Amino acid sequence: MGYFYLLIAIIGEVVGTTYLKSTNNFSELIPSTYVVVGYATAFYFMMLAMKTIPIAITYSIWAAVGISAITILGALKYKEIPDLMALLGLGLIIVGVIILVFYSKMSVN
Repeated sequence: MGYFYLLIAIIGEVVGTTYLKSTNNFSELIPSTYVVVGYATAFYFMMLAMKTIPIAITYSIWAAVGISAITILGALKYKEIPDLMALLGLGLIIVGVIILVFYSKMSVN
């Protein structure tokens, strides 16, 4: 169940972050609502995920998937196209998370 909760947390964070730029300093009701609900969802479900997944693994997956999704959505929604160095950096983040998840022997206390 932990990874399902983590998926919901990631979706919430991605929704919140995607709409953050559209809030116009929180003066726009709809995007502001998406931000608040998205982040509340993200932190609640991340807390649930951490009950069964070590915090370092939970957070690294959350951050890597989140930043990758935000990069894609930023390109699609805001025309913020990543350059080669941005893509290289994302690749290194993803490789680091893969190493952490598949080769680490961390456990939940």
